[in-house]
Amino acid sequence: MIRSIVVGTDGSQTAERAVGFALDLSERFGARLIPASAYEPERERTLRAAREEAPADVQWRIHPSGAVDDMLRNIEDAARARGIEATPVARTGDPAEVLCEVASDYGADVVVVGSQGMHRRLLGSVPNTISHRAGCSVMIVKTDETPQ
Repeated sequence: MIRSIVVGTDGSQTAERAVGFALDLSERFGARLIPASAYEPERERTLRAAREEAPADVQWRIHPSGAVDDMLRNIEDAARARGIEATPVARTGDPAEVLCEVASDYGADVVVVGSQGMHRRLLGSVPNTISHRAGCSVMIVKTDETPQ
């Protein structure tokens, strides 16, 4: 039985696909949804400049905490509109570590994460790390068009 689902998001289009999948899964099983995101605390102006200059594949890691809170609040609103209990969580730190911690802290049955970054061999990826470290089942949703 699935009672609690953590879904990792960074606000990107690919993460939105994983969130949509997690919403459907939560609705189907009547499970609580815990949308979670990790961020690095920085000054707002510094973050905007860094985000604009960063390569597209790492821009998602550069968010002011207010933007993360707004993103999670939107997911919470979407969940509640579908009758799903939602508990958003934002923490500082490495995304994979944060998602594994949140899953442990909330007793999640499943962690849902998008496949973005799975093609990286040397640097690793958030979904790959979670699949090895999470203390519960992990659902990796195909969210990109990169060949595996």
